[in-house]
Amino acid sequence: MQRLFTYILAKLIGLYINILSYTSPQKALRLAYKYFSNPREGRLLKDSLPSVLKEAQAGIVTHNDFIFQTYTWKGNDTKVLLVHGWESNAARWKLFITYLKKAGCTIIALDAPAHGLSSGTEFNIPQYAEFIDIIVQRERPQYMVGHSLGGATALYYQSHYPNTILQKLVIMGAPCDFNSILHNYIGLLSLNSNVFLLLKKHFFDHFKIKTEEFSGSLFAAKIKIKGLIAHDRNDKTVAFKEGKKIASAWPKAEFVETKGLGHSMHDDKLYTKIYSFLFDSDSADK
Repeated sequence: MQRLFTYILAKLIGLYINILSYTSPQKALRLAYKYFSNPREGRLLKDSLPSVLKEAQAGIVTHNDFIFQTYTWKGNDTKVLLVHGWESNAARWKLFITYLKKAGCTIIALDAPAHGLSSGTEFNIPQYAEFIDIIVQRERPQYMVGHSLGGATALYYQSHYPNTILQKLVIMGAPCDFNSILHNYIGLLSLNSNVFLLLKKHFFDHFKIKTEEFSGSLFAAKIKIKGLIAHDRNDKTVAFKEGKKIASAWPKAEFVETKGLGHSMHDDKLYTKIYSFLFDSDSADK
């Protein structure tokens, strides 16, 4: 019943935006962009944080009037940065953190814009990458692990902020083409071509993004460091072929296919594989 209600609501919202696209295009754009970029889940309350985040050293970073939250589990000089995805937060790494602690490394996670305890109402990849760059330049992690849109942001980051700090990059369940994300959204709300063109113009005017050129495979082709890409055959959120496209463009990346994990990709076997890739030099140099 809840799924049916959500489906009907999405179509009604889309119908309203379609009508506005003829009578008030800018209002239609504002609404369409709001529903596209404003997460509805993933927020946290400071007074009721998940236990795994309570164990960390919390930090606050300000950047261009934004505040974003960081969490650090202190260890040795080897550092891993964890980058979560859409409608999530740093707590999504709870299971993986138990594996990383075995290495004795320092673990750093952050809440994306408009997620967790970070400020803002809007999520976009360029801004998320700015946040990541501040952490990378300050903490100098050797490794980064990103899930879903966090993985896509990690690809964008390493392509647009090339550096010699990061040595290995792990991407899990990440979408490749921005156009695919946009078309999925258009289909979900049954938005018309007017709205589609308005959104494309907005992305170019505000972020200099040409949607057809904003692609994980193009970003991956520029990355020189070693990578591990994991994607599940049964991922209903991000198609399996998206991961394959990224892998085919990344010269130094290994592709890992999983089955039955869905989009979350929480799995002992996979986490063991990632652990080996990050910390076992023999495995990493093959």
